[in-house]
Amino acid sequence: SRDLCMIESIPELVEAGISSLKIEGRMKSVFYVATVVAAYRKAIDAYFADPDGYAFREEWMTELKKVSHREFTTGFYYHKPTNHDQNYQTSAYTRDYTFTGMVRSYDPETGYAIVEQRNKMVIGDEIEVFGPHTDFFTQGLEEMYNEEPITAAPHPQQILKIKMAKPVDAHFMLRKKKENGN
Repeated sequence: SRDLCMIESIPELVEAGISSLKIEGRMKSVFYVATVVAAYRKAIDAYFADPDGYAFREEWMTELKKVSHREFTTGFYYHKPTNHDQNYQTSAYTRDYTFTGMVRSYDPETGYAIVEQRNKMVIGDEIEVFGPHTDFFTQGLEEMYNEEPITAAPHPQQILKIKMAKPVDAHFMLRKKKENGN
């Protein structure tokens, strides 16, 4: 199997009269849904902002590849798939990024966020932070507190206080690139 991905075809879909898209979300994580919806939202908004000057941005596809996915396909939209379009070697998912936390709240005066940890984080990790209607930013994980300073957060749903490099809001997400498949 491959995953259907039509983000590169937004102009054709809109011009064909399609007014809504089904983004698979059942049995998917909040991280998956937030990432995929945000990428499509940016592409659709860019098209409607300037249909004549619209150009696909590779950064949208890069974002889609940060969630667990199989190889992408356009399915039957442009033609009946051939053997070349099928993937008979594997049905394995690519998982290059890990969802590490969800911001619960943020104090703009101190720059600290209260984060619910989802996967292990350690001081020194390079994390990406993203939320609705924003581009992600990258920061080093330099300060992390439970009730006192800690160097690692290995327990799922641990509540942490993390110094943020930029302002965030509740429900922003943290992710990190996996190293050597870990």
